[in-house]
Amino acid sequence: MYQKYKNAELVKPGGLELKDRLVGVQRVTKVTKGGRAFGFSAIVVVGDEAGVVGHGLGKSKDVATAIAKAVEDAKKNLVRIPIVKGTLPHEQKGKYGGARVNIIPAAPGTGVIAGGAVRLVLEAVGVHDVLSKSQGSSNPHNVVKATFDALLQLRDAKSVARERGISLEKVFNG
Repeated sequence: MYQKYKNAELVKPGGLELKDRLVGVQRVTKVTKGGRAFGFSAIVVVGDEAGVVGHGLGKSKDVATAIAKAVEDAKKNLVRIPIVKGTLPHEQKGKYGGARVNIIPAAPGTGVIAGGAVRLVLEAVGVHDVLSKSQGSSNPHNVVKATFDALLQLRDAKSVARERGISLEKVFNG
């Protein structure tokens, strides 16, 4: 799922205290010759509020089962996100489908300034100070995936120094 991100570190759910956040539940209808068949799809974000986060989709005939399936799916897709002093290492844009998300690091005390699905993802990651702007589609599925696109492109200074084969001071001072 995250093959295109070279710095995406997959995490196993064992031993983590994960909290799940429900992003949305949709009632879906399938029209058959015998009438309408109703089902539910749920999108969930799970995270330990310390840099590990995942998202999942569950579908079922009833809401509770759909949510349970979504949580199980989310636990299979956990990734580690770099967090620096309660905020992000740098500004980043992400996009998925018609949704575009811009996340910007903020000064301590700012809080999470984000709407809807973006807020849920950033809170699950454990970011305390961040600004964000969601543009284009407001479809929660695509907004969550666009937020993950932005988060997975984040790199902390240590990984940049390691990639370039230079010291940490040289990353900051040139």
